[in-house]
Amino acid sequence: MMAYRLVECPSPNHDARDAAVDMLVLHYTGMKRADEALARLTDPTAKVSAHYTIGRDGRVYRHVPEDRRAWHAGVSYWAGARNINSRSIGIELVNPGHEFGYVPFTDEQIAALIDIAQEIMARHAIAPARVVGHSDVAPSRKEDPGELFPWKTLAEYGIGLWPRLGEGTAPESALAEFGYGLPPDVECKSQTVVKAFQRRFRPEKMDGLWDHACGARLASLLAQARAMS
Repeated sequence: MMAYRLVECPSPNHDARDAAVDMLVLHYTGMKRADEALARLTDPTAKVSAHYTIGRDGRVYRHVPEDRRAWHAGVSYWAGARNINSRSIGIELVNPGHEFGYVPFTDEQIAALIDIAQEIMARHAIAPARVVGHSDVAPSRKEDPGELFPWKTLAEYGIGLWPRLGEGTAPESALAEFGYGLPPDVECKSQTVVKAFQRRFRPEKMDGLWDHACGARLASLLAQARAMS
């Protein structure tokens, strides 16, 4: 049963899908206040939207029906696919972000996210490995939801993956097998992709340099993804 409070806050910024939903993309709003973020996500001139926004009090705002394509990921790439908007549900969490004073997410936000994400994943049969952050699919442009986002906690509820140590090591080139990378016509240094991986899975070290610890985490993630496929 739905435990969060759902508020209708429709956006005109959506269009038809041309692919089945198989991804969930998580963002932060990156604006000073929640009302500013909601205004932008529902402004037809802004041409951006998401399916849902979660306020810092845990309130969930619904902007776009799940059967429609919201405009949240922009130029993006994951596991060979470029049009991430067509195949994903997008959820924004209210947070000023790195530009305006990045702060931890609230317990109320994460509780609501866990509830709604589990519902979405069940409705669309989204695999845990297909739950990603905006910075995962657009590493050259985006940092959200950022290094303070509790990916480990979400993974405990089956939302996304979190590495376990002791499953060997993997080379940097194996990032592509997990999903990371960019099409060859997009300029992006490999260091940028490594930093995106670190921001999510090793936030204590975000220097863009691959090492054994990164390899151990990636090996674990790949093993988990393969076991679930």
